[in-house]
Amino acid sequence: MIETEEEAKTFVAERCSDTAFAKLEQFVAELRIEAEHQNLISRSTMDSVWQRHLADSAQLLDHVPRETSGTWLDIGTGAGFPGIVTAIMRPDLPHVLCEPRAKRVTWLERMVMLAKLGNCRVAGSRVEKVETFAADVISARACASLKDLISLSARFSTDATHWVLPKGRSAAQERDELDSQQRAMFHVEQSLTSRDAAILVGRGRPKGGSTP
Repeated sequence: MIETEEEAKTFVAERCSDTAFAKLEQFVAELRIEAEHQNLISRSTMDSVWQRHLADSAQLLDHVPRETSGTWLDIGTGAGFPGIVTAIMRPDLPHVLCEPRAKRVTWLERMVMLAKLGNCRVAGSRVEKVETFAADVISARACASLKDLISLSARFSTDATHWVLPKGRSAAQERDELDSQQRAMFHVEQSLTSRDAAILVGRGRPKGGSTP
């Protein structure tokens, strides 16, 4: 379990290049400044930002095969978690960050420009309005229930899509509430950053999801 900021930094550094880690440090510095002007993250987590947000995002990469090469769709990116973090750490993967709130969109676009993320595009709208494309990875960090997320994003999935969905204590319950076909797609992984959190990891296209 990752319990300190130093442990979190080490965890992240082990999973990316020195160049990427420097960009993440710059991102954190900008986050601290911007947090004075808008509520990007809870103030109570600012002193543990590497553990609660950076490492929490980075751990999703452990559930995405290295050979994955298609687009990563992050729904409800907010302040950039996990989308900005994973885009920095996996510059080989195209990313689409879906975020409808105007101030967050402006922030995300500035971070994409600042970090020179040629692999990252911000879709400034609700996911319902994003044009359908095939996503190799779909992530969403605490923005909707599993059932709602599947309904919103199934049209982006294929038989090869990897789902990585950070959740709190409700992870297993949300999985168990799905129908049998969808339930079989997902399993629950313990979060490495909180004993009270988990990650719903899945593969495939939910029943009823149209082919992109």
